[in-house]
Amino acid sequence: MSFEAAISRALPGIPRSASPVDQIAYARDLWPRHHLAVTEGRIAEHRPGLIVWPASTEEVAQVVRFCADEGLPLVPYGAGSGVCGGVLPDDRTVVLDLKRLSRRRALDRQAPSVEIEAGALGIRFEEELNAEGFTLGHFPSSILCSTVGGWVAARSAGQCSGLYGKIEDMVASLECVVGRGEIVRFDRRARGPDLTPLLIGSEGVLGVVTAATLRLHASPPARAFAAFSFPTLEAGWNAMREMFQAGLRPAVSRLYDPFDSFMARLGAVRRQRAHAEAGDEPSEGTAARARSGRGPGAGAAVLRGLLRAPGLLNQVVDTVGSRVLRGATLILIFEGTARASADDLARAAAIAGRGGARPLGEEPARHWLAHRYSVSYRQAPVFMAGAFSDTMEVAAPWSRLDALYSAVRGALGRHVFVMAHLSHAYPDGCSIYFTFAGSAPTVAAAEAKYDAAWRAALDAAIDAGGTLSHHHGVGRSKAPRLGAELGLGADVVHALRGVFDPAGIMNPGNLLPRAAASAPRRPLPPPPAAPVLDGDSLLVHAAGAARIGDVERALEQRGLTLALDFGAASRELTLDAWIAAGAPGAPDPWSDPVDHLVAGFTARLASGAELAVRPAPRRAVGPDLFALFLGVGGRVGAITSVHLRAHGASRARALPTSLPRQPSLGDAEAAWLDAVVSAARDVR
Repeated sequence: MSFEAAISRALPGIPRSASPVDQIAYARDLWPRHHLAVTEGRIAEHRPGLIVWPASTEEVAQVVRFCADEGLPLVPYGAGSGVCGGVLPDDRTVVLDLKRLSRRRALDRQAPSVEIEAGALGIRFEEELNAEGFTLGHFPSSILCSTVGGWVAARSAGQCSGLYGKIEDMVASLECVVGRGEIVRFDRRARGPDLTPLLIGSEGVLGVVTAATLRLHASPPARAFAAFSFPTLEAGWNAMREMFQAGLRPAVSRLYDPFDSFMARLGAVRRQRAHAEAGDEPSEGTAARARSGRGPGAGAAVLRGLLRAPGLLNQVVDTVGSRVLRGATLILIFEGTARASADDLARAAAIAGRGGARPLGEEPARHWLAHRYSVSYRQAPVFMAGAFSDTMEVAAPWSRLDALYSAVRGALGRHVFVMAHLSHAYPDGCSIYFTFAGSAPTVAAAEAKYDAAWRAALDAAIDAGGTLSHHHGVGRSKAPRLGAELGLGADVVHALRGVFDPAGIMNPGNLLPRAAASAPRRPLPPPPAAPVLDGDSLLVHAAGAARIGDVERALEQRGLTLALDFGAASRELTLDAWIAAGAPGAPDPWSDPVDHLVAGFTARLASGAELAVRPAPRRAVGPDLFALFLGVGGRVGAITSVHLRAHGASRARALPTSLPRQPSLGDAEAAWLDAVVSAARDVR
């Protein structure tokens, strides 16, 4: 019996296709390395055996059970906008397209929250919410071609993360189908135990997200816009750091390096000229040609030639520096009431002024908002010109940001031309978004150069103390280096896969290296004897055996605090015991989703093995393993050290919600928790 006939017989009511056109359409995501093959006409690689379109969670469960019974690989598919190689099927693979699961199941106006199925397309979902007077606050640049399930699976970040947080900060509950076809529902609990962070960021290797309950906000009644030019990139990010640590939460804060800022100014001048000549607003295509000064396709040979000498190009940019390129540009957008937005912008402007910034008015920020999704469509002309381009988003605490920027830019710069901007800022750190382009005489040489650039950049990010991904995820492009960042954590995720996907059918080869973590394991350094403060990042590193009161007293000497409610948190508890109990008295994570309690930690599992998760403001390198310790009663192991957020006198404006903080733990969810604990505690 043929492959298609077998599934047709087992699942007669579910639409399916094995047509060559559909197989080609579902053979890949938007990983730029795939584009190189396409330019050479290699479009038939990695065709799946079959594509299916279920219309309900129950139909998803039927497909999963069939694949588990038959041992067939299964790849969940949203809109295919991932850029890390998360989709790479073979001729036995079933691709599970979820776009027919797009219904809004419920809207709670009081919480407010919405239950939405995973296949809902981002832009349509947001527009429907806007019509009801709400916003999710999640605006990835791929919103026109990405789905809710994809956001959850990849730990996505949107352009307004400075106010609303990342997708993990918006999830109140998840419905998933796991590896044997079981339908599970997990609720978020502010004090744990909470299994949702283990599915968020799992990139389809633990199960299929079929629906999510997401927090909503009232649509903002007003916005305030501003832009500033800083003498250097460092001056700009120091101002961003001060803003967020002062409790300001601009929905958008984007800092462009001097070259990127120069190109934006050049584009603005040419757009104005084109507008004046045409007598109306030019289209995006016209504007793009105005920026280049050439018609479509012109200059391709020049571009290829320049990009084959990236070291020279980067050296020229470094030599002329901020003085000639006229500095780095920061754009800010605040949302809320008219008065609050204006007041917050005034405070931000004062901070920028102290950093030596020159105000640029509202227009750059307003223009950015009007064209906020255009960047997602600017790669194609580069590939059509015979070159390649890609992006890499890393993150680190503020104290390590300079080292991360220099290391990754230097590593990439030996192979490709590099630009960068900073976005997705937090009180303790920031993401750096590198854009790079290169060229080579042949596709094979371009692939080799592309791979070499990525290897060098990933190693540089690890060595500089950064995280490999802030919001794009891991896929296959970064999976070989996941063990270098997570160490034993990669083995823990393998163990979780054994719980949720015992048949091993869920997107094999994605996220995780095929073998367990291969990086050599070195003994972890001992916990600090006394609390150590990273003043730039406002992170305090303390031993798990340290008492809360001792850490608080050490911070008080520096004018800082853990901001705990000591009516709920005992000063005599050790940090390990406090976390095991669910961190009672800690700030409400729903109130300020941009902040977080713990940036990094080390732990000793019940097996005696040591786990380390380096401090980072946010990451997208698989599940959040801190969920194995918060409120779990020490069943997985003991926290040996922790990087906690220290707070100054300023606090962010609270974002109100009536979502439950501690939903009850039902029997079904408790059983899954027991299975997860049993698997994680025994990892060696």
